[in-house]
Amino acid sequence: MSQYQEDLVEVRALIELYVDGANGDSEKLRRAFHPDATMTGHIGDGEDRFTPISGFMSMVDANPGAAGPNYQASIRSIDVTGDAGIAVLVEFDFFGCDFVDYFTLARLDGRWQIINKTYACTGGQPPGRGVS
Repeated sequence: MSQYQEDLVEVRALIELYVDGANGDSEKLRRAFHPDATMTGHIGDGEDRFTPISGFMSMVDANPGAAGPNYQASIRSIDVTGDAGIAVLVEFDFFGCDFVDYFTLARLDGRWQIINKTYACTGGQPPGRGVS
């Protein structure tokens, strides 16, 4: 297997670790994200959010099972060049919303990590909040 193919396999496993962690296992999220990672986007209310990834982990800890029983996630694409990469994940019914997540990835200290998550809400309504 070529290095490129090995990298694709490792990045796919990293994104699957994120999917597993997003439904209430912040320890898996901690393994997927670089500790200094950031997250940005908005949930249909027009308010942009720039958050250290620890804020997302706190939200997951406070809402175990937020992804719910109808949660689905599908990797749309992965691309890597050397030690840099991107992955796009489509999520349905996470915290009442659908999302497209854009992950910026880096191989640091010999392992792939998510260093940024930028997301777009594509539908749905989070609990207690209207979506415009």
